[in-house]
Amino acid sequence: WYHDNLTRHAAEALLLSNGQDGSYLLRKSNEREDLYSLSVRGKDSVKHFHVEHTGTSFKFGFNEFSSLKELVMHFANQPLIGSETGTLIVLKHPYPREVEEPSIYESVRVHTAMQTGRTESDLVPNAPSLGTKEGYLIKQGKIVKNWKTRWFTLHRNELKYFKDQTATEPIRALDLTECSAVQFDYSQERVNCFCLVFPLRTYYLCAKTGIEADEWIKILRWKLSQIRKQLEQHNSTLSS
Repeated sequence: WYHDNLTRHAAEALLLSNGQDGSYLLRKSNEREDLYSLSVRGKDSVKHFHVEHTGTSFKFGFNEFSSLKELVMHFANQPLIGSETGTLIVLKHPYPREVEEPSIYESVRVHTAMQTGRTESDLVPNAPSLGTKEGYLIKQGKIVKNWKTRWFTLHRNELKYFKDQTATEPIRALDLTECSAVQFDYSQERVNCFCLVFPLRTYYLCAKTGIEADEWIKILRWKLSQIRKQLEQHNSTLSS
């Protein structure tokens, strides 16, 4: 379950499409040579944790292991890990590097060009960004301005919120392609608040800590920047 050249993007794609709650894999981090990343699937998102190799030991969370074998034995006992968001995940299912794949291929029966005159510069890849996140946030109501704790999941271009972590159906799914801004908010009588601006409504959310609020803002802003890039690519393709 060690994937040497797997990127963060590919790890999320693998675990979200083929994994289950508690699936995990270890990969090389792209930040530093001495860092590895443990990618773990939660309910609707993938979390990433650092594993540091000091040269003589491996550090993971509050534990330090003298050898790779010790670290693997630790994972074999299905440890429970938690993050600052309050999410608890049991590492249950290692995702293998090599999996069996069917050697079945379709035959081409129809093959014709739908357009003419285009070149390789017109081949613009377009796919939704995969960065994911989940956790509890406190949300202000629309009509009655009270605050309720909700479970939020960020997947592709959707931010969903549920009554709690065990709920299977979301209360609402927000389409981030319609969101114009994400920013810290200081208008509420609460700390660690931020807001998402939509055409018909601004959503006010509060995190447990300032660090957590900052993490949500960073990944949501990154999502919006990716959406704008895809829109610009699409528009440039249409105009060319």
